[in-house]
Amino acid sequence: MRLPSPLLRGTLIKRYKRFLADIALENGELITAHCANPGAMLGLNMPGLPVYVSKSDNPKRKLKYSLELVKLPTGLVGINTNYPNKIIGEALASNAIEELAPYETFKAEVKYGENSRIDFLLNPESERMTYLEVKNVHLSRGNGLAVFPDCETDRGVKHLKELANMVAAGHRAINLYLVQRVDCDRFSFAQDLAPKYAAAAYEAHRAGVEFLCYDCDINIEEICVASRLPILMPSR
Repeated sequence: MRLPSPLLRGTLIKRYKRFLADIALENGELITAHCANPGAMLGLNMPGLPVYVSKSDNPKRKLKYSLELVKLPTGLVGINTNYPNKIIGEALASNAIEELAPYETFKAEVKYGENSRIDFLLNPESERMTYLEVKNVHLSRGNGLAVFPDCETDRGVKHLKELANMVAAGHRAINLYLVQRVDCDRFSFAQDLAPKYAAAAYEAHRAGVEFLCYDCDINIEEICVASRLPILMPSR
């Protein structure tokens, strides 16, 4: 997935009210950027971190700038939670994720369950469809371990239960975690930060929901699906 071009480099002053970030650009300009990430952003919201922002020419936008990437000593991290579905959509279109094959067609944002939408429905015309939910991962505990989530998410718990219901109905259901980092080699669940979600993941796995995790190749021009990471499933 191509990022908006060109990205502008700056230094994070502070991130606040969840969706706002004050940033000093390299040219000295002070801006407030939209931060499309509702999570806690632990380890990625520290003042002084190098960041990259995009600028929109849309006159209707209240904030012209968007926070896109944070640069850590270990590499770039994508923090825009609007991107994982686009990244996975491109990967599906090019058959880049072999564990999801075979499929002939797929649809995005399909209604199912109780007032839910599945990110992708593979083989939507077949008797046994594949329900694919995508989650963005940007938190690392260090030593190459990526974890999800960084805070409790009732919506995430609901999605896991909905996926388990699809398995019970005879379909295939997959939760795919996309790690928007380049410094991780395995994935697990933040049981201390989100015990309810970890417990729901444990139950969903027992019910037959499949779990996949992929990391990304990231530079200031694009973010693409890279390699599959091993998953350490939560304990009871």
